[in-house]
Amino acid sequence: MADQPAIQSIYRYPVKGLSPQPLAGAVLAAGETVPADRLYAIENGPIGFDPDKPAYFPKQRFLMLMRNERLASLRTDFDEDSHTLTIEAEGREVARESLRTVEGRAAIERFFARYCAEDLRGPPRVLQGRGHSFSDVAQKVISIINLASVADVETVAGAAVNPLRFRGNVYVTGWPAWHEFDLLGREIAIGMARLKVVKRIQRCAATDVDPDTGIRDLTIPKTLQQNLGHSDCGVYAEVVAGGAIAVGNAVRE
Repeated sequence: MADQPAIQSIYRYPVKGLSPQPLAGAVLAAGETVPADRLYAIENGPIGFDPDKPAYFPKQRFLMLMRNERLASLRTDFDEDSHTLTIEAEGREVARESLRTVEGRAAIERFFARYCAEDLRGPPRVLQGRGHSFSDVAQKVISIINLASVADVETVAGAAVNPLRFRGNVYVTGWPAWHEFDLLGREIAIGMARLKVVKRIQRCAATDVDPDTGIRDLTIPKTLQQNLGHSDCGVYAEVVAGGAIAVGNAVRE
């Protein structure tokens, strides 16, 4: 490999389906996600979620980009200390509420009841479960995106592809395109942590949505399938040994 593989960027998604939050670093724990990743979700119609006994539900049960592309045009920020969620729409702050309070959650729910009115199957409800992450998969994982693979997607798509379409946690530079698939079942070291690559990430129509505009302007899974024979980009990895990671850290095999 010509370049030393390294972390180019780290993101988390405190509220499932809403905008990413860049991080300079994070402390990973064995068997856990990036701290506060997918900590909350917005229920789209009642699913019987029990916050004291949280269980996995498929992403279609929540507001999410695959079906609710208008979410991409919102800009959100999350304060980990107070659990305050700030939402901006069209450059204007439209909500700033603590998700720890009944009143704060109710205010956020009222906003989404208006903003996503056409998409709702029932009253939207802010959900959180004890120790739970609202990931697209049942296990707690870190999603890793190889930026060279994204560049290859751009080539076959014939258009610029923002890597944030793939909503990853860790973006890696210095790997050859699609090298991440060769790592299945193997352990890698990222910063002070060790992770085991467990699964390729099959992509859905959420990646068709431009994360800046909210416009569904590409057909990423279809383009991948037609040109590469699969619809995957990125891998899931389980943290097997915790430790700090930071932008610029080497990724070692």
